[in-house]
Parts: sequence; C-alpha cells; structure tokens
Amino acid sequence: MLNNLRPYLGRITDPIASRIRINPNYVTLAGFVIALAAGYAFAMKNLFLGGLLIALSGFMDIIDGAIARKNSKTTKFGGFLDSTLDRFSDAFILIGITYGGFINWLNGMLALHASLSVSYVRARAEGEGVPCSIGVAERAERLLILMLGAFLGSVFGDFVMEIAIILVIILGYFTVIQRIYYSWKMMSHG
Repeated sequence: MLNNLRPYLGRITDPIASRIRINPNYVTLAGFVIALAAGYAFAMKNLFLGGLLIALSGFMDIIDGAIARKNSKTTKFGGFLDSTLDRFSDAFILIGITYGGFINWLNGMLALHASLSVSYVRARAEGEGVPCSIGVAERAERLLILMLGAFLGSVFGDFVMEIAIILVIILGYFTVIQRIYYSWKMMSHG
C-alpha cells in the first residue's frame, strides 16, 4: 500500500539520490547496520531510540534504490542484497523487541514468522512468473506500525508495542493469504 506513494516520494528522494555518488550497496549495508542498532536499542529497552533507528533504516532503504536508479547503478546483485538484508533487518528488530520484554516470546515469533512469510510467498510467486507485490502489510507498512508502536509506547507504555506487534501478526498473515489467493488466481486462470 505505501509502495503506491513511491512516485511522490521520488520527488523528494530523486534530487537527493542524484547528488550521492557512492555505491548504493554501501547505503544498503548502512541501512542494515542501523537496523541492527535498532534491534539492540529495543533489546536494551529503549523504545524511542529503536523507533528512531527504524525510521532512519527505512529512509536508507528508500534512498539506496533511488541512488541506484538515478545513477544507472541497478544490478541484480544489488536487488538480491537489498532483499536479503531486509529480511535480516526485520528479524533483528523483532528479536530485539522480544528480548527487550516489550512483548511475549510467542507473539515475537509469530510476528517474525508472519513477516518472513509475506516475503517468502512473494518470492515464490515471482519465481513462478507471477508479480506479487500486493497486500495490506508489505514491509513498509509493518515497519511503520513498529515505528509508531515504539514512539507511542515510549510515551504511553509498553502495552502499545504489544498492540503494534499483534497488528503486524494479523496484517502479516492476512497479506500472506491475499498473496496466496492472488497467485492461485493468476496461476490457475492466468
């Protein structure tokens, strides 16, 4: 859903990206390191810093692709690296939130499973030739929910992060179902 805003975000990111002359893979790696720091901040029970680092990591994830496109540096490996490190980033953030005690371990594992399943179903569909970037809770939406949960939780209490995680679980699995159904329709009736 938030991917629909990409053309509008491009008006902001493209001018920045066209001035940055470094390899976009370095920006991807920097975003990953920031996501690791977010996971660590959550593990150390700092919701506000964790939320801030999710926002910064998300910005890096937006800008790396813009740098690649604006400077004609898109590569298959760059896309592969970005997608792979996104999964690791998601995992470390959710592990940090769980370790920090903001949520119970079962909800942490369900949120991790839902998040990875959303990406896996898309990858499998696309491996079968079905473009599958549909659904209510793609990565950007899940990170936005976690970021807002962290910021609001730092003000109103840890229970807000529990609510955010439950939203990630429900919307994540709903997105998996949407993608499976969409892929089935495309592969069966195609």
